[in-house]
Amino acid sequence: MNEENVVQSLAALAHEHRLRVFRALVVAGEEGLTPGVMTERLDVAATKLSFHLKELANAGLVTQQRDGRNLIYRAAYVHMNGLLAYLTENCCQGAGCAVDSVACKC
Repeated sequence: MNEENVVQSLAALAHEHRLRVFRALVVAGEEGLTPGVMTERLDVAATKLSFHLKELANAGLVTQQRDGRNLIYRAAYVHMNGLLAYLTENCCQGAGCAVDSVACKC
């Protein structure tokens, strides 16, 4: 993952509705969610949800698949893991990080 992808992904997540949508998709797992289910669960208007899903998809954070008349959205785990790996690549200069602390114990 390059810096441009990271910035685009973080910018997409830097909105409360998009962050909530992405987290709901992560929780849903491979089953994914339809826009109708997300609208109900997250209390987001369908038009706003559509916009936010488009932004997340453009950033590579979600995928979309047609299943009959429904669209199924899923978190893009490979992209998510790449983002996390980029953010933590040089954590504690390669030493193990403290799990129970906010700061690394290097």
